[in-house]
Amino acid sequence: MGTWSHEPFGNDDANDWAYDLEGSSDLSIVEQALDDALEAEDYLEAPEGANAVAAVEVLAKLLGKGTQSDAYTEKIDEWIKTVNEQPSTALLDKAKRVLERVSAEDSELFELWAEAGNREWAASINTLKAAIS
Repeated sequence: MGTWSHEPFGNDDANDWAYDLEGSSDLSIVEQALDDALEAEDYLEAPEGANAVAAVEVLAKLLGKGTQSDAYTEKIDEWIKTVNEQPSTALLDKAKRVLERVSAEDSELFELWAEAGNREWAASINTLKAAIS
């Protein structure tokens, strides 16, 4: 996993996922990323987890509460300006479940960040939880 930051778009997987988002005009790709994470059988692999966290960040940005704003989110910020849609309560509930899922012991992201001894990732997830609540 090419990761340089604890932030939602601080890894290769999330940035690759963002390119797919650019070609869409609704939240279907966001919802698909959330569904992919929630539908993982026994173990949530890092790429699906990273994409889901990025999708939650997109929802937070749509609510005006994004947690990351830098060169890695410029394309997301531009896309947000073109979308005339707000996340539904059901989609936000799904996003909350995703954040619980990526923070669980059966998540590769949780495992990788725990092994690294980096607490910033957990704080970032908690900030995202607050942003979509």
